[in-house]
Amino acid sequence: MRSIHTDEIIKNIKEMCIEANYNLSKDMESAILQAPNKEESPIGKQILDQLKENINIAREEQIPICQDTGMAIVFIKIGQDVHIDGINLEDAINEGVRQGYREGYLRKSVVKDPLIRENTNDNTPAIIHYEIIPGDHIEITVAPKGFGSENMSRVYMLKPADGIEGVKAAVLETVQLAGPNACPPMVVGVGIGGSFEKCTYLAKKALTRNLEERSPIEYVKDLEEELLIKINKQGIGPAGLGGRVTALGVNVETYPTHIAGLPVAINICCHVNRHANRVI
Repeated sequence: MRSIHTDEIIKNIKEMCIEANYNLSKDMESAILQAPNKEESPIGKQILDQLKENINIAREEQIPICQDTGMAIVFIKIGQDVHIDGINLEDAINEGVRQGYREGYLRKSVVKDPLIRENTNDNTPAIIHYEIIPGDHIEITVAPKGFGSENMSRVYMLKPADGIEGVKAAVLETVQLAGPNACPPMVVGVGIGGSFEKCTYLAKKALTRNLEERSPIEYVKDLEEELLIKINKQGIGPAGLGGRVTALGVNVETYPTHIAGLPVAINICCHVNRHANRVI
């Protein structure tokens, strides 16, 4: 049994909130750097060049890549051979977010109540997804999620007879309806299977997967590639002003489901698809 103190969890989450908001992951940066080579529209190329410049400015000046520094989404995998010392784990996670958003001068965007709309002033509480895994370590992924693209996401409760063609139609419809509102070029996370809430979790988790890693499931890999091609043929383009680079990637995750259902969730993220990962 290994003991990990919550002070260490707080410190890492604080640093990860700042890191994710100041620096894109290598796969995301690489996708944006390569995008102008695929774009035929002059305006599209200009916008993509501006995004490249924005990435460099954020990294060099250590300032947020986007003014919407997101709601903190935290995926935490806890080894079953870990004992957590200190304060309550959920309190520790939120304290890390609180410190990160204050010390990093990140915009606080969370309200206490969805209808009363009073700001918590520290970007807490975070959305936390727990998972128990084998081992004596803790793996944390912090993914600040902006809501311009979040608002463009959708859930479809398809019938089994709709099959894979129904899934494709749902994804393409969601992207088309999102248009410029999701700040393209976007990353599209798709969750298929499970239940109403499970497919949305899968879609969110899909956004954190390296864009250079395709699904190990052959038909899912083919689906990812086909959807990316079809999305980029829609002509939405960078900033929604037309072009071939509407999406930088499509990641699909699947899970077993009930014989009577085919849940599908599409979680869209703008070009600022932020996430930081650490193992303690």
